Amino acid sequence: MERPILFLVADDAPVLEALDSDLSRRFGNDFRVVRADAPAAGLATLTALAERAESVALLIVDQRMRDMSGVDFLGRAHELHPFAKRILLVERDYTAANPVVPAMTLGWIDYHLVKPWSPELGLYPAVSEFLAEWARSQAPIFKMFRIVGPSHSQRAHEIRDFLTRIAQPHAYYHVDSSEGAQVLREAGQDGSRLPVVLRHDGRVLVDPSDAELVEAIGGGTQIKDGRYDVVIVGAGPAGLAAAVYAASEGLDTIVLERSISGGQAGTTSRIRNFPGFTWGIGGHDFAYRACEQAWLFGANMVFAREVTSLRAAGRDHVVETADGREVTGRTVILATGVTWRRLGIPALEALVGVGVFYGAAVTEARAMEGLHVCVVGGGNSAGQAAQHLSGYAASVTLLVRGSSLRRSMSEYLVTELEHAPNVGIRAGVELVDGHGQGRLEGVVIRDLATGSVEVIPTSALFVLIGAIPRTDWLGSRVVRTDDGFILTGTDLSRDGAYLASWSRERPPLALETTVPGVFAAGDVRFGSVKRVTSATGEGAMAVQMVHRYLEMEETLPPDDRGQTSPGPAATISL
Repeated sequence: MERPILFLVADDAPVLEALDSDLSRRFGNDFRVVRADAPAAGLATLTALAERAESVALLIVDQRMRDMSGVDFLGRAHELHPFAKRILLVERDYTAANPVVPAMTLGWIDYHLVKPWSPELGLYPAVSEFLAEWARSQAPIFKMFRIVGPSHSQRAHEIRDFLTRIAQPHAYYHVDSSEGAQVLREAGQDGSRLPVVLRHDGRVLVDPSDAELVEAIGGGTQIKDGRYDVVIVGAGPAGLAAAVYAASEGLDTIVLERSISGGQAGTTSRIRNFPGFTWGIGGHDFAYRACEQAWLFGANMVFAREVTSLRAAGRDHVVETADGREVTGRTVILATGVTWRRLGIPALEALVGVGVFYGAAVTEARAMEGLHVCVVGGGNSAGQAAQHLSGYAASVTLLVRGSSLRRSMSEYLVTELEHAPNVGIRAGVELVDGHGQGRLEGVVIRDLATGSVEVIPTSALFVLIGAIPRTDWLGSRVVRTDDGFILTGTDLSRDGAYLASWSRERPPLALETTVPGVFAAGDVRFGSVKRVTSATGEGAMAVQMVHRYLEMEETLPPDDRGQTSPGPAATISL
C-alpha cells in the first residue's frame, strides 16, 4: 500500500524547498512528500492522485501565490480530496485582516502554519497534531473490538457509541452477514444472544454491560474503600476539573461516573472556543487528557457506577451506587451535568438507535456518507454536530424552533454553517412526527408561523434540543428548581432570608447547596453558563470552596458539625 501523501504548493521556491526538506526529514518514513510550484500544476497532480484513489493526508498551501490564493486553491482541492486536512501557510499577522481568520471561521481551512517557522518548536509539533487528527478520521486498520448484532439494534448502537467515545477502534457486522458469521465462529457463539463483542485477543463479551466494556479496556470500575476528603459525582468538564485540582492539592479524591468521562462535551466533534487550543480540541481528547491528568495526581477514577442516593452520616456524607456500594466523603461535589431532552414523539422514540440518535454525531458520522440527515436543535452542540456531519453526509438539514440561530449559537458556528454548501437551515419550525419501517425514513415538521406541515425524507435524525438535569436521586435535602437544577450560594436567599433548608448561621459558600459541605458545579447548577470553559472553571472553584468549608468545620463545636435540616421541599419555583 502506498504511503499517504503530504501535498505542498507554493510558487516561492525557497519556501517550497524548505518545507519539503523539513517535512521529509521528520515524516518521510511514513508519508510521501509531493510538491507543486504553481496552483495549476498542483490541481493537475491532485486530480491524477484522486483518479488513482491515492490518499492525501495534508494539503499545505501558501496563501500568497501569483495565480491563485491559497484559500481558493484549498477550496478546489477539497473537492478532489475531501478528507485531507487543509493547512494555509501565512505570514505572521495578528489582525483580523489576515486571511486565516475568515478562512477558519467559514470552515474553508482546518489549520494554519506561520512563516517563518522553527522546525522543532513550531512545524513538527503542529504537523504531528494535524496528522493525528487525520488518522482519527480514517477507518482504522486495526480493530480492538469486533461487534456482531442485529441489523437494527439500539444496544449495539450504544456499544459502538461507548467505544467511539473512548477511542477504541472497532468494527460492526450484521449477524446475517458473512463477516458476522465468521466473528461468531471465532467467539464460539451461535448468535442466540446478541450483541457479541470479540476483543482482539479472543476475549468474548456477550451483551456486555458498560462496566464490562470499561474493564475490557483496562478502565477502573472498582471503588477503593476508605473515607475521602471529596467525592465528585460526575466526570464531565466540571467533575474532571474538580478532580484535577482536588487531587493536585492533596485532597483524597474519588470520582464516580455513571458512564465514561467527558459528559456531553465528550461527544462533541470539536470544541473550537476552548482557550489554549489554537484549532480547537475534540471532545474525546479533552476528556481523555483531563481524566489522565486527574489520575496521575492521585484521584481514584471509577466509571460505569451510577450514584443513586445521598445521605448524612454525622459530619460526613455518604453516596450510594446502584449496586449497593457506599462511599463516604467529608465533602461532595455534584457535577452530574445534564442529559439530552427527549423528543417524546412515539414514532421517533421507537427508532432510537436505528436512525434516531441523541447527541451521537461522532459515532454515526461515517455511516452517513452519501445520505441526507437532519439535526434538530439550536445550540452550539447542534451546530457542531451539523458541521461535523456535513463532512460525510450528502446534505444536512438543521431544524431550529427559534427564528434565528444567532440567539442561541456562537457566531463562528453560525457563520460556518451558513457558508457550508451542503447544510440547510430551517428556522421557525418544530418536529412533530416521523416514520419508517424498522429504520427512520422521514420526519414531519410544522412551520410555527403558518402552521403548514411538511415531510422531509431523511436517513437519520440527530437530536440536541436542550438539556435536563438528572437529579431526582438527591431527594429533599438538596433543594432544586422545578426543572431539577440545583440551587447554590446566593440563590438560596429569598428576600434577604435564606431558605428554611439552610441550617447554618453563616451564609452558604459559593456553589454550596442547601446541604453544608455539598457543592454543585457545571451544567447541573441553576444559573450556570452552558459552556465547557465555564464548567471547568466552576469545577476548579468548587475545590477552593471545599478547602474553605473544611477549614470552617474545624472551628465548629463537635455537636454542630454536619447538622442539617431536611427542609420542606426538594424543589422551588423560580
